[in-house]
Amino acid sequence: MTLLSAPDGLVVPPGGGRTLVTPAQQVTFKVTGEHSRAASSFEVVVPPGFDVGAHLHTRSEELFYVLEGELDVLAFEPRIRTRDSWREWESPSGQRCVRAKAGTVIVVPAGCPHAFANPTGDPARMFFQASPPPDHERYFEELFDILNSGPQVDVEAVAKLRERYDIEQLTPLRMTPPATDGHTAPAR
Repeated sequence: MTLLSAPDGLVVPPGGGRTLVTPAQQVTFKVTGEHSRAASSFEVVVPPGFDVGAHLHTRSEELFYVLEGELDVLAFEPRIRTRDSWREWESPSGQRCVRAKAGTVIVVPAGCPHAFANPTGDPARMFFQASPPPDHERYFEELFDILNSGPQVDVEAVAKLRERYDIEQLTPLRMTPPATDGHTAPAR
């Protein structure tokens, strides 16, 4: 009798995984589509002043877990989608942007507008899962190639990339370092 063997699991130690770095973000691939049919997993360092902008995915769902620092986040359909900023959005049930601290979990179903930004003077770190794999890992790889290709970001190339990977951008992505007067922006 031949025994069928199950595939080996994966153990990624602290600091393990392939890391991509740009001035806008640092992403460490922890679990990719090579290892999981359920989700890709990443550790993301969000620098001060980074705002991913409100966006949505029609086919994928995401989970974010804040490990260190603070982020302004939202995960709801607003009454009115303003194009410039998501921070004043309000859901029909009264939800608004919240300040997420270490230990906060954000679950984003397919089709749900969501955003995160770091309004503080310190980097934030979060664990991020995207399902199904491998779309987000391929998106990150191609995005980092574009961002590292020269001093000027090719905005049109980024827009085409997002469209190809099921990312509908609702408000602009921004990288604006916070004021250096020692104070952070107030929570909204």
